[in-house]
Amino acid sequence: MAISVKSLSVSRGGINLLEGLNIELNGGQAGILHGPNGVGKTTLLRALAGLQPIESGKIEYSIDDVCYSGHADGVKPTLTVRENLEFWADIFGNHSIIEAAEQFMISDFLDLKVGTLSAGQKRRVGLSRLGLTGRSIWLLDEPTVSLDQTSVSIFENIIKDHLLKNGCALIATHIDLGLEDSAKIIDLSKYQPQLGKLSRSDEAFV
Repeated sequence: MAISVKSLSVSRGGINLLEGLNIELNGGQAGILHGPNGVGKTTLLRALAGLQPIESGKIEYSIDDVCYSGHADGVKPTLTVRENLEFWADIFGNHSIIEAAEQFMISDFLDLKVGTLSAGQKRRVGLSRLGLTGRSIWLLDEPTVSLDQTSVSIFENIIKDHLLKNGCALIATHIDLGLEDSAKIIDLSKYQPQLGKLSRSDEAFV
């Protein structure tokens, strides 16, 4: 099992968003998070990435296998694309940036400062981090924001290739990435608690 979530509860701003959530993904499998805006997709992904605490439940996986990509591109605008990629490559122990640059079609502007790029180009630079981590579990929060249709199609193929290599991905997205037929669809609206219920961490202030 690549990632297992059991009876998970998460909150934001003192309000419980999700309760009793169970997810199991194996290598080679993708999960697609569905639900209306505000249901807790971002909060869930951040909790799974270890960026915020959970209220209750259990998460089983190796944190060293996880790569999280959120709404922000996570790039340094004053550095060149090459310098950004080299920074991530050094962190993750992968010193070859060429394959990632080619995979995400950013080779032509490696020596341009990120701050001069379009929103779509910046997004591709940010997503190229996925190709440098060597990590098997991808947690992706609206990864195609700012991408044109050609770039979306390229990213679809990148995800499918990742799955073929026995990786897994949990994705919050509003568009069809060509995975709907094979992916596990997770409707988070089924795990919404009663509105207004305080989280455990906020009960002390009542």
